[in-house]
Amino acid sequence: MNRPRLLLPIILFSLPFLCTAVIRAQERSTKDRNSTIKVDVDLVLVNATVSDPRGRTVTGLQREDFRIWEDKVEQKVEYFSSEDTPMSIGLIFDATGSMEDKISRARDAAVSFLKTGNPEDEFFLVTFSQSPRLAEGFTTDISRLQNHMIFTPAKGLTPLFDAVYLGLETMKSARNKKKALLLITDGEDNHSRYSFGDIREFVKEQDAQIFIIGIVNPVGELAPDPNGRPIIEDLAQVSGGQAFFPDSVDELEDICNKIAIELRNQYVLGYRPTNAAKDGKWRKIRLKINTPKGLPTFSVHGKSGYYAETLDIKP
Repeated sequence: MNRPRLLLPIILFSLPFLCTAVIRAQERSTKDRNSTIKVDVDLVLVNATVSDPRGRTVTGLQREDFRIWEDKVEQKVEYFSSEDTPMSIGLIFDATGSMEDKISRARDAAVSFLKTGNPEDEFFLVTFSQSPRLAEGFTTDISRLQNHMIFTPAKGLTPLFDAVYLGLETMKSARNKKKALLLITDGEDNHSRYSFGDIREFVKEQDAQIFIIGIVNPVGELAPDPNGRPIIEDLAQVSGGQAFFPDSVDELEDICNKIAIELRNQYVLGYRPTNAAKDGKWRKIRLKINTPKGLPTFSVHGKSGYYAETLDIKP
């Protein structure tokens, strides 16, 4: 019998996370290539990371070890994979004034994360300082992102929500199905056009998981708002990602490596919803692990749901 395996990276934080992507079956008329493509929610794919009680990533599980529910109705897992697939990743980098004494270490940690990619991965960079900016569009050359970060000074206020919005908009042109954003910041939003409610709803509509590293002050808060930390946690959770809150820049590189390792060791579960209605309503998803006998209880984290709808997309 195959036994689950534990990955043992050197880390300071270790929490499970999972993301959900919706694969839509496309029907194209061979007679009229210029007609509108009807895209229907068909197979729901869930990218899941499993952890043991010590936070170590668990590999080697099988299809029968997973259970999944949609709106409290259990679904049949019809697709299963544990292969490392190419990713599209956006780096959202805080270059505001409060980052002045942290920006060098944050840059080094971000570059360490980028170097864990494989040749088929693609990356882009959004920096924010007074306003968000797409510093580098999708590329496989991480040195281009590194060069932009080196010459980006720390100044200005924190339009964090606007930066996340720009990152999600940029991700719409990604070529890979697996998508993730990594946001590194030390403060709560104080200069965005979009509200938290706006950006939270936009996150729910996308197929990208968000991982956020929020560097906290000595009392464990994101400056200047004590409500900044729960807001960050909520954004990450609803996307199927994870939020981390180190109190020192010395921990940044280990956390970035932790995120990279978990992204590379996710399971992919697929099911066809028993509720076939394309009504545009939010469908809640819940997962559970059937831990093999003799092993400690495993945990899994996932995106909270998706919108079931039919879209019209021009070819």
